[in-house]
Amino acid sequence: MRQEFASARSRFLRSTHFRPFRSTRDGLVKARGARDKGPGSRRSAVRAASKIAFLASDSEIAQEALVKLGAAYGAVPLDEAGVIVALGGDGFMLNTLHGTQARNLPVYGMNCGTIGFLMNEYAEEGLIERLEAAAEEVINPLAMRAVTTDGRVHEALAINEVSLLRAGPQAAKLKITIDGKVRMEELVCDGALVSTPAGSTAYNYSAHGPILPIGAEVLALTPMAAFRPRRWRGAILPKSAHVRFDVLEAAKRPVMADADGKSVRDVVSVEIRSETSIRHRILFDPGHGLEERLTREQFV
Repeated sequence: MRQEFASARSRFLRSTHFRPFRSTRDGLVKARGARDKGPGSRRSAVRAASKIAFLASDSEIAQEALVKLGAAYGAVPLDEAGVIVALGGDGFMLNTLHGTQARNLPVYGMNCGTIGFLMNEYAEEGLIERLEAAAEEVINPLAMRAVTTDGRVHEALAINEVSLLRAGPQAAKLKITIDGKVRMEELVCDGALVSTPAGSTAYNYSAHGPILPIGAEVLALTPMAAFRPRRWRGAILPKSAHVRFDVLEAAKRPVMADADGKSVRDVVSVEIRSETSIRHRILFDPGHGLEERLTREQFV
């Protein structure tokens, strides 16, 4: 059964713990019309002239921050906002980006979770100044199209990575096709993934994949525990590449696919490509953008 992106966004917005704080303090932040020409850092389009929507994860810390910041700065529903402030960890930030992608609003994350690679430090003071000074990164997600053994098609988007993992005791066998050309007839492994530059320090890095610069128009294809070819470490692909995995011996060696936590079991094929029509706008404090974070991760 085809899963529509719009319904996923709708489910997220219904489940998000957003409490609208009404305030007579009118002016906070406004997003100017989009003017960037692709991925990379630029000056924030946020100006002190309109309104903030605060979204928070379920954690106690995030919910407390939601109350404090809403009372201090005022807040509006998403439909009236010029910028979104997301309170939580990286998982909640990904949910926020997916759930609000149709709004073309910049999202400024504040870390109220355990992992905060996509987040800024939490502080109650100086939020307006931080939003105005923030640098904006634009990220295009990956689009996944997975077909399961029953013939159903499942679609999802991933900001970090799309991964395939063995779902049984035996290793997976995968055939890899790039832009219509078979590049590897058989990869015997625990799994494989395709990562964006933004996601290259997440699962990809744990699987010994390369860290990719944000400005690089490339994707990382990384195997997990490759048995044959034993020394194969993966590949760097152009961002325009269309990647297809075919699962060999699917009944004997079941495989699942995952796109930023959205899982599909018993896949027989998975196609992955960059979705350049979708632009996620993420705000970072000056000097702490994704480029700096990616560089820093390589020296720890």
